[in-house]
Amino acid sequence: MNAPPAPGELAREPVSSNGAVLATSRFDTHAHARGEQLLAWRERVGHVVDVVPSNRQLEAGFRGEIDRYATGAFSFTDCTTDTLVMERTVARVSTDQRRDYAFHLYVQGDAGLTTGMRRKRSADESATRIVAIDMNQPFHVVRPASRVLSLFVPQEIVDADLPYAESIHGLGIAPQTPMAQLSLAHALSLADTLPQLDAAQATEAMQVAAQLLVSAYRGEARLSERGRAAAQAAVMAQVRRYVDANLHQGDLTPSAVVAALQLKRATIYRWFEQEGGLGAYIRHRRLREAADELVRFPHLLVTEIAYRLGFNSASDFTRAFRRAFGMSPLDMRARVVELRRAEA
Repeated sequence: MNAPPAPGELAREPVSSNGAVLATSRFDTHAHARGEQLLAWRERVGHVVDVVPSNRQLEAGFRGEIDRYATGAFSFTDCTTDTLVMERTVARVSTDQRRDYAFHLYVQGDAGLTTGMRRKRSADESATRIVAIDMNQPFHVVRPASRVLSLFVPQEIVDADLPYAESIHGLGIAPQTPMAQLSLAHALSLADTLPQLDAAQATEAMQVAAQLLVSAYRGEARLSERGRAAAQAAVMAQVRRYVDANLHQGDLTPSAVVAALQLKRATIYRWFEQEGGLGAYIRHRRLREAADELVRFPHLLVTEIAYRLGFNSASDFTRAFRRAFGMSPLDMRARVVELRRAEA
């Protein structure tokens, strides 16, 4: 038996085609009392991100509308909100199973201020219209009032078409490029036509949207030459596998990686510029592994996990962890307990 829709949420009849189902829903905070609107929105999107409420918004009310369409592995949302603060903490990333990519296309407003991401040293911090988010990595967003169209694409689809896809986390694309313009136009068309499509048509339209967006990011990374892109992807995958296999080795350094794999230092360092450098990538991977181990091994002391992953001291590890994720290792463990209690 289907549960009745929550206040403000209109559940629509699923549209079936050849066994596939297009699930649709609409949520609007207008149906709630002013003091409950932001909390209702927080509950509605809480399975994906945490909304950080402000006292002013709790008192003054919050405007939020979202239409959601889901079929197979894809989902698409059309969302209009007031100013919003959202975050996906490392505690949530390490405990839930969200492993897709979210491509946000801003129709009104812009992406705002996003932190908690590794950025290319030369990255343009100006407002952009398209932003990619890897749901397997933490982030914190302060977003102005906006209308944003979001396409959620399975990790394996993005990884198959885009070399070192995790490095696009937080990367924005300006609207001037042809592929960006085409992606925005197609997303707007999706928002208009999805209510009339059946499941098969919706799936095909979302697949096309994903292909356009991945192509836009591939062009942003200057990987248009197929042969060169394949070679670069293969080498970078080799480096990533080596790093992941040796995270617990104290002598894991950029120089050690280059020497062990017999690669050209300048080339590898340039290819990892998007990550902030190979050294920054190694440190980030160690910190992400530490976050996962803090969850998997609650009986281990923080100092044990720090030393196992090559940090020289617990204080160095704690400082690095706090800079990367906005909380201490002990705070993260406490947050995991809270999340699990809320899910119980």
